Amino acid sequence: MHGTRRERDYISGFETGKPAATAICGAGGNFVYNALLATIDFFMKRQDFTYHLPDELIARYPLAERSESRLLRLQRESGEITHEQFTDLLAHLNPDDLLVFNDTRVIPARLHGEKETGGKVEVLIERVVGGTRALAQIRASKSPRPDTLIHLQKSIDLRVVDKVSDMYLVEAVGDMSIAMLLQAVGKMPLPPYIDREAEKLDDERYQTVYGSKEGAVAAPTAGLHFDAAMLDAIERVGVRRAFVTLHVAAGTFQPVRVDDIKDHDMHAEYLEVSAEVCNQIREAKARGGRVIAIGTTSVRSLETAAVRKNWIEPYCGDTDIFIYPGYEFKVVDAMLTNFHLPESTLLMLVSAFASKDQIDEAYRAAVAEKYRFFSYGDAMFIS
Repeated sequence: MHGTRRERDYISGFETGKPAATAICGAGGNFVYNALLATIDFFMKRQDFTYHLPDELIARYPLAERSESRLLRLQRESGEITHEQFTDLLAHLNPDDLLVFNDTRVIPARLHGEKETGGKVEVLIERVVGGTRALAQIRASKSPRPDTLIHLQKSIDLRVVDKVSDMYLVEAVGDMSIAMLLQAVGKMPLPPYIDREAEKLDDERYQTVYGSKEGAVAAPTAGLHFDAAMLDAIERVGVRRAFVTLHVAAGTFQPVRVDDIKDHDMHAEYLEVSAEVCNQIREAKARGGRVIAIGTTSVRSLETAAVRKNWIEPYCGDTDIFIYPGYEFKVVDAMLTNFHLPESTLLMLVSAFASKDQIDEAYRAAVAEKYRFFSYGDAMFIS
């Protein structure tokens, strides 16, 4: 189990009196142990997952229309790579298929303020653990101590309660809940590589059109390509849809710092896979259809729900599943994803789904063809 006991207690709500996972789902909310890969006897280095990316290929703004993105298609059986448009995805779907989307919604989790001494502070809310409390990352010239007040705007203040591992427990001061505070003064938490402040357009474009459950601090970016017209077109061809919820945490951008990737301490994220989704997956498999995950967050959700019993069952709680080459997929048959950061856990995940050599070749082709990379970039369909 990752994290200190104190951090796990805050996350599950034992010290706040409001269990974060059990409040919604009943018993559960335990971390998923990432033990499946522990027996794989090989040494795979972090540096094996690097590649050269010209800075100009990082997409710092979205395209004018969501579905205008390009689509690189990789067929695992043949290794064939083709260059298409995102709307061409329709031609690769069958009526028996099931698309699984992550319906999380990004909260305006970035806050700017100052301490009573005048020092500037940036706060990134990582996870709400009660009505008025949250776990957060704090950037300041000097680490804040417990009881430090952070003035955000006029009479809106945040108080540091305690240091919890590498994060802080903070609480809203006064009558405001954390949700109210974020709506009043929060900004969209754009990833660091976008390298600009959030603008008005990001309030809409850094959300999926179908997101409904607030709690993420980063977007499930494969879903950003879908607009209402594309979703309607998918429905018209008879392809079914299912929704899981994984609240993407800021740890998704945390680099792997160890040489042997098996030693990486994976961040935890909250997810829900319902009984209805499990039934939809069983029905899709029974009729010969594919389970197509829209994004790596959907992949991690489905594989978490299957990891303990070798088949999918309803799951509600935290996952720290780390998928890298050698992992045997149990649910997902195909995936839509964006292009990921070098040496990232997400690049390792897609390298497990295809082969590492195939992903290396696909990324070289994407760079050569000047695809747009990362959150606001182009898409890749691996089938």
